[in-house]
Amino acid sequence: MSQHRILRAAGLALAATVAGAAIASADIRVGLIYDQTGPFAAGGSVAASIGNRIAIDMINERGGIEGHKIVAISADAQSKTDVAINEAERLLNEAKVDLIMGIYSSAHCVPMAAKVDAAQKFMWATVCTASAVLKDRNLKYVFRAQVHTDQYGETSCRFVAESAKAKLKMEPKDVKIAIIHEDGPYGVGVAQGNEETCKALGMQVVHKEGYAATATDLSALVTKLRRARPDVILHTGYNPDITLFLRQSKEAGLKFAALIGHGAGYGQIDKLIETFGKDVNYFYNVDPVAAQLLDPATLAPGLGDLTAEMVRRYKAETKAAEVPPHTSMGFNQAWIFFNDVLPRAIRKYGGFDPEALRKSALDADIPLGGTIQGYGVKFNPPGHRMAGQNERSGPVVMQYIDGATKIAWPIAIKTVDAILPLPASHAYGR
Repeated sequence: MSQHRILRAAGLALAATVAGAAIASADIRVGLIYDQTGPFAAGGSVAASIGNRIAIDMINERGGIEGHKIVAISADAQSKTDVAINEAERLLNEAKVDLIMGIYSSAHCVPMAAKVDAAQKFMWATVCTASAVLKDRNLKYVFRAQVHTDQYGETSCRFVAESAKAKLKMEPKDVKIAIIHEDGPYGVGVAQGNEETCKALGMQVVHKEGYAATATDLSALVTKLRRARPDVILHTGYNPDITLFLRQSKEAGLKFAALIGHGAGYGQIDKLIETFGKDVNYFYNVDPVAAQLLDPATLAPGLGDLTAEMVRRYKAETKAAEVPPHTSMGFNQAWIFFNDVLPRAIRKYGGFDPEALRKSALDADIPLGGTIQGYGVKFNPPGHRMAGQNERSGPVVMQYIDGATKIAWPIAIKTVDAILPLPASHAYGR
């Protein structure tokens, strides 16, 4: 071999070694987008962001992933869609993050997912639930281990149908359902699932109506509900509109047997209690379960200890008595990514570029009981109507009783016998 070729080969080998060392030691930059300000902040976004950060802190304390430190670069979406989109673009194009993680509001998540995917960048959705984020879009680089709104809508209806005879002393066909919702992708998606499932189960949908989450008066809606006299109200909303609805409903004397919320503002029981006290006692919430409510014996070994550490850190930081479901969502989704998807991408696919992360996500195969929220992880493949969605995810029905959160359904994991209907002495009881 000529001296020139020898030197060239040596140079290439050295370059490869240097490049390999750089890759091995490079930080993994993760852009975290949550609403730290605005109405969504108190509705669960801040709680989720704290859970996400706790997961990253714990990962780094253990030495990172395959020698890589995780560097979180946070952005405040300010509860505004345009700000969320602009921040995603800034993180990708200026901060040069390797992926986007987070996103509380589905109204932000739907357009952001499309933009990130079109740019061939990777997005890991932790909280947003609208089925519309992925449904019939065949996105390539967007994945969500979280539940989706079609499941929310189905769950609340099935709970009511299964409880009707024993609790309400009514056949399902005699139960009157009212469906009300904020009119963004999140509310519309849940409400659609509510209507389809409740009707399929033979229950009467006596009223269905959407409204703007920024509405300043819902008295006309309350009046319609008083006329329809529903037994059960299925409500999907954020914190400000839920507060407005409950306040005006009490003023107008609206009565019902049960109110079932679907995540978001209903996932923040501490905020509701601050405003309404005992008036929200016995309300229900459909959400991915707060991990600390599960029996660790039903989960994979070590997950109970992991949950306990998450709870300890959250309470130490916030001084909160209750740890909301959104904290588990932020932590669990991040933990799945950092402990399953990311290590495999590096080892099997050579790095953490979008293509390596995509391939690794599609390889995920975590059985039921393999995450702190109880569900498993297996993503629908390209070509599926919900490509990128975790097919093994699922919510539960929780009931708030004297400030504590209990699991009311499904029966196999319930921790309380559901209180239904509301007692006659209740502010909204009949």
